[in-house]
Amino acid sequence: MADTGLVNNALASPHPSRQHIRLLSYNIQVGITTSRYRHYLTHSWKHVLPYPERMATLRSIARFIADFDLVGLQEIDVGSLRTGFVDQAEFLAQTAMFPHWYSQTNRRLGHFARHALGLLGRYNARRVIAHRLPGPIPGRGALEVHFGPVQEPLVVILLHLSLGRRTRRLQFEYVARLVNQYRHVVVMGDLNCTPEAGELLALTQTTDLRMAEHGAATYPSWRPVQSFDHILASPTLEAREFQAYPVNYSDHLPVGLELILPAGFNLYDDAAPPLGRIVGH
Repeated sequence: MADTGLVNNALASPHPSRQHIRLLSYNIQVGITTSRYRHYLTHSWKHVLPYPERMATLRSIARFIADFDLVGLQEIDVGSLRTGFVDQAEFLAQTAMFPHWYSQTNRRLGHFARHALGLLGRYNARRVIAHRLPGPIPGRGALEVHFGPVQEPLVVILLHLSLGRRTRRLQFEYVARLVNQYRHVVVMGDLNCTPEAGELLALTQTTDLRMAEHGAATYPSWRPVQSFDHILASPTLEAREFQAYPVNYSDHLPVGLELILPAGFNLYDDAAPPLGRIVGH
């Protein structure tokens, strides 16, 4: 379910007529630090059972993400046996002092795991919608969050897409239909494909989304050779200073950028409460 804090902490914009915000996308692998391929086998038990070091890793992640304004998290767990029933979205938001956080459960494995997406923010969402993405195996979703004005909001769509190319193409087609409903859109997440992949190119060809120019490899974190983590934005949003950050708290590197909003756009427009709710899968 969506949770909100109590206050907004406004940050001064370098330009008074255009608000600047810092975005981050991070696959945190449920707080498991991986530094060798063999760890996928030798540390596999950490995906189903609790262990003390997980909380230390989450605290390190919280310190890192605290400098950003909107943080999209993939591969989180929102309260199961393996995390000691800690909701990682809530824990990271509170530890990094984000007043608002929203999560979407995409796959439940009894008491052992609750796979989810999470968005942490300095701004209160006006609307939050959970989407089930198409695919032969259930468990992939898109978290759509609206900020600012009712008529032309900033829409952030957080994703963690499937491993199979054919399924990703179906999922990108679904996302394209969402994107084309709005003017100011950010799509970010672990897309499990490179910028040159045909299915990702199809998304940019059927929408006006632009991919941040980076070419930075993000996977595996200890020796990055593949660019799987991306942030795309509408042309009405000026994106700059994209980078992958060399922090090894997961098997992916986080990616971030600075986003400059259109003149007069105000993310602190809290005239109305959130209109949507998150439905767990």
